[in-house]
Amino acid sequence: MGRHWGQEDIRWDDFDPSKVDPDMVMAVKTASLVEANSEDYVTYLLSVFREETWLHDALRRWGAEERLHGEALAAWAHRVDPGFDFTERLARFREGYRLPLEATESVRGSRAGELLARCVVECGTSSYYSAIRDATEEPVLKQIAHLIAGDEFRHFKLFYDTLKKFDPQDSLGLFAKLKVTLSRVNETEDDELSFAFHCANNDPSIPYDREKSMLAYSKRAYRNYRYGHLARAISMMLKAVGLAPHGVIAQVTQRGAWWLWEKRARKLERIAA
Repeated sequence: MGRHWGQEDIRWDDFDPSKVDPDMVMAVKTASLVEANSEDYVTYLLSVFREETWLHDALRRWGAEERLHGEALAAWAHRVDPGFDFTERLARFREGYRLPLEATESVRGSRAGELLARCVVECGTSSYYSAIRDATEEPVLKQIAHLIAGDEFRHFKLFYDTLKKFDPQDSLGLFAKLKVTLSRVNETEDDELSFAFHCANNDPSIPYDREKSMLAYSKRAYRNYRYGHLARAISMMLKAVGLAPHGVIAQVTQRGAWWLWEKRARKLERIAA
């Protein structure tokens, strides 16, 4: 495995403030907090997989790469907005949003379910940063998003391969896997993203309004997606649950998901107007 990229590999001199979209800045600030909060996820996963010592180094590397993502996004946001205090904003986010660090068993009901949930997350993040890469015209953000999207695809492969190694007999069953997948997808509407948006973009004196923050974040995130981004994420999720990532089921699922996505995006724009 070659050297992983770092901030020194980013072409900062190419930064073009004339191509910065203010809405994109708010989305990037939000993402920087979520990505940088990987330390708690590593703690949680090391506890859940405490007996699988062969997995620990990979989990720590994953966490370090996620932290790098947050720091790179924050560095870009700071170039746009020098008043953006990443350390303070991250501390506020971590104080108000905590994972179940005391857990010794997976909140998914099984360790196989936990690995599947991680696959679902990496599907979403890989498509999200691909969407940012293709939506932004700012060269440095485009490069950062491209690098992160590639990492997230590798992270999907890490958790997918680990799931197959950990559960070679595929003991979960299709219904259980679909339940875990849908449950994790629905959690994108929970407090993590909305509270991260609030902490990243609002003054500490402003009280947290979950619904308002979720709408503000979603409006800025949804507009970046194109059909191909969502279709690829759906294919990866189908592969994770053991269904063919291409073919009739995939096509129907992708088209249905895109229809719902566009409907939601239009609703968000109406609410914002």
